[in-house]
Amino acid sequence: MLFAVVALMLAPPPSAAQNNPYDLDDECYELFKKAELVVGKDGFQEVNDALLRTAIQKGDTKAQTLYYVERLKDITRRSTAAFKARKSNVVNPEEDAAVLKAHEELKGVARQLGYLQYFYYSYDLVQNYYYNTDRFVRVMELAQEMESTASANNEEYGVWMSYRYMVSLYVAQNDYISAKKYILKALEIYNNTADPVVLRQSATRLYCDLADTYPIGNDSVPINLAKAEMARKEHLDTLRCMYYRAKLSAYNKDLAAYEEARDYCKADTFIPQISKTATQLFDILDSIIYRRSETVPEETIRRIENSRIREMKYIANVAERYDCKELAFNVEKMLVYHHEKALSSANQSKLTEMEAKLGNTMLSAKVEEQSRQMTKVSRIIPILIGIILLGGLVFSAIYIGHLKRSNEKVRLANEAKTRFVQNMSHEVRTPLNAIVGFSQLLALPDGSFSAEEKDEFSGHIINNTKMLTMLLDDILNASAMDSGNYRISYEDGEVHVMCQAAISSAEHRLQPGVRMYYAPESEEPFVFRTDPRRVQQILINYLTNACKHTTKGEIKLSSSLTDNPGFVTFAVTDTGPGVPVENAEKIFDRFTKLNEFVQGTGLGLSICRDIAVRMGARVFLDTSYTAGGARFVFMVPVNPPEEETVTQ
Repeated sequence: MLFAVVALMLAPPPSAAQNNPYDLDDECYELFKKAELVVGKDGFQEVNDALLRTAIQKGDTKAQTLYYVERLKDITRRSTAAFKARKSNVVNPEEDAAVLKAHEELKGVARQLGYLQYFYYSYDLVQNYYYNTDRFVRVMELAQEMESTASANNEEYGVWMSYRYMVSLYVAQNDYISAKKYILKALEIYNNTADPVVLRQSATRLYCDLADTYPIGNDSVPINLAKAEMARKEHLDTLRCMYYRAKLSAYNKDLAAYEEARDYCKADTFIPQISKTATQLFDILDSIIYRRSETVPEETIRRIENSRIREMKYIANVAERYDCKELAFNVEKMLVYHHEKALSSANQSKLTEMEAKLGNTMLSAKVEEQSRQMTKVSRIIPILIGIILLGGLVFSAIYIGHLKRSNEKVRLANEAKTRFVQNMSHEVRTPLNAIVGFSQLLALPDGSFSAEEKDEFSGHIINNTKMLTMLLDDILNASAMDSGNYRISYEDGEVHVMCQAAISSAEHRLQPGVRMYYAPESEEPFVFRTDPRRVQQILINYLTNACKHTTKGEIKLSSSLTDNPGFVTFAVTDTGPGVPVENAEKIFDRFTKLNEFVQGTGLGLSICRDIAVRMGARVFLDTSYTAGGARFVFMVPVNPPEEETVTQ
């Protein structure tokens, strides 16, 4: 590092940067591109050394800094590969020392030469190294150090980068709810900053990640991808936008746009930096769209499965759009497996926490017992006998009352746990039995059933798989609320769009002969500030609940701006058996089911109320409705009382 700084003092003035996205001298840029392609491979050192020599000769300080960036990349990549090759989760101290040394050198050069972005990018590279070597505590410690360093130096860019890293961390864990919070924080900084270092960066990836937080068919996806296009500043931004354009075009069945974007991505050698599984994804999409084969090789799907759950959901959605039922079923089955693993992990965490609390309770009981023993000994002092007796009586009364309350809580908790386990065993077994049964029928020799019957069996399998996924989603949503990880994110939403999307999501649950439709008070569009995803989630829960209980007649979704001024009032009215007035509030309790023979966890309406409370909204059963059936109301404030996350 010292050699590089001294050489700068003797170097000629920097040559004019040419037409390349890094504003480097053209010769330096070509060497930098070569170094990028061989990071972690044989021949890297020679190319990177040539980059440094040329950068010093040309007086290109940015290219010199990039030499240290590439060296840290190479060291972290080789150390990660060595860690994985050992297959023992044993970290080599020498590899760690080499990574930290390169980290400090890059920070020193970047700070000294004035390239703040690479000072904080160094943290990014080292955090990735710790993440890939299974040291998540170190990852979070480094993220905190990064943010505290930036805050202490009043460097807005560093805070922005720390948010961006948290986004990458949560996206890697498929936690898009937590990621969205940091995406919006980073975008707020970017859209309001005057810091030239921040403004030289690109917000394209943030907008693409924000698009990923929505289902592929949501209106917010193309809106955020359009913002990503407008924010492009370098080649990788364009490549990222083309990759997302290919995915959206395939879903929308715009084959000309899909083919153009796909071919652009496949021809670019940098596509693995955007998505390591892009090639496999395009192969699957081609098979779905053009029916190049009846099935997709399982190893192709497995590679994507091990990369990102979001891509798996996308494939399942596209397969359904193109009527590839078998592929949709296989992918949905994999998603159920991942949901089960996530649920198991969440439950294990809850059990560990409960066991810890139980241990603390037992310890407190022992301390109290020792305290009572000391009190008995102290009674030998005559002057304190009266006071001690009185105190003992009061303490005993309080303690006995506490024990009774604790025992009652334990009894109620055990009863709730038993009901929940029994309920879930039944609810999960029902769709699983259907999936297994129809799968066995499909496995019978050719000729056993007609093509129409096989299509019908496949439809039953997909519907039951969705039902199983919905059951697990309910539990995960309830768990997220209990842990405080459930977030409301405000943005503009249009009433009719949200209602039509909810009906599209729920109509496959309709029973034969039942009609579902949307009846707005006004045909004029109305846009207001809310969380469109949560609004749709509550409406879908209402509609799905109505579908379960309505065997004939109709289900109507309505919207009004005049029923309750200051609120958008949604209502779902059905012609089912209705709900007794005395149970109007009880049905919003967790695990409550008035009809044990109807499929469900008993969590849906409870989740609706939890979401509504967080939005300053109201959900309730309209007990004044007497025309037959039930009417569920959802009142959403036009002006939300408080925005929990940063809006853009």
